[in-house]
Amino acid sequence: MPELIALIQQNSTIFIIIASLLGLVIGSFLNVVIHRLPIMMEMDWREQCASPSSIDHAEKSRKYNLITPRSTCPHCQKAIAAWHNIPVISFLLLGGRCKECRASISWRYPAVEIISSLLVGLAAYKFGFSTNTLAASAFALALITLTFIDLDTQLLPDDITLPVLWLGLLFNINGGFTDIQSALIGAVAGYLILWSVYWLFKLITGKEGMGYGDFKMLAAIGAWLGWTSLPAVILLSSIAGSIIGIGLIVLAKKERNTAIPFGPYLALGGIATLFWGAQLSHLYLIG
Repeated sequence: MPELIALIQQNSTIFIIIASLLGLVIGSFLNVVIHRLPIMMEMDWREQCASPSSIDHAEKSRKYNLITPRSTCPHCQKAIAAWHNIPVISFLLLGGRCKECRASISWRYPAVEIISSLLVGLAAYKFGFSTNTLAASAFALALITLTFIDLDTQLLPDDITLPVLWLGLLFNINGGFTDIQSALIGAVAGYLILWSVYWLFKLITGKEGMGYGDFKMLAAIGAWLGWTSLPAVILLSSIAGSIIGIGLIVLAKKERNTAIPFGPYLALGGIATLFWGAQLSHLYLIG
């Protein structure tokens, strides 16, 4: 085992390949989180709102979490065999269809797996055999998970945003991606910037332009990357949001008042700044 670790540490190509393959496996689990966490949250809300006498004891005793029950086809409810869960490969072998009922499998499943693999591989390439690779991978994968949950439900769960924020501060205590002072200021400034935009927009229009989850998500990004990263993150997020929003209005015939989640754009800005923050800051300062 020490020889294998030494080989991986010395050979960057092998390390990147192993990291990318691990990213595929993690991406498969992220699909479970993306699908089940909102359902778990809704079940918890219903239980909290219901009176004790009105709770169905059979439903209350039924286990539903990230592990139990086994994954099933959403169309025929048949349990999915282990070999049907091999990241990307199973999707290709099955032709993008359920083995039992032949219903189409969403492209989102392999997409999340491939994106996760690319991000973990990129972290391995960027940071090498170090704790920074592990931290960057965890941060990027959390943002991907939040992205797809937000696209599905327009929710950014505290169960993800708050742990990511605290982990960012802890990682930067000894100067992970930035110093702890910058991380603390980044967390506070990230929250307050969008909080201020929210209230300014509400005072002017009487409408809510974004949710509190967006404040927490930018605070988490600031905790990981520091306050100096926030201009680049906000700029990239705003540009991406404007381009895609205009595209949806023009091409997809969406109404101008259609709610569009902002979390995916924040994630895009956070991931881009994580990997290319120095270059982006240089361009920003020149501009």
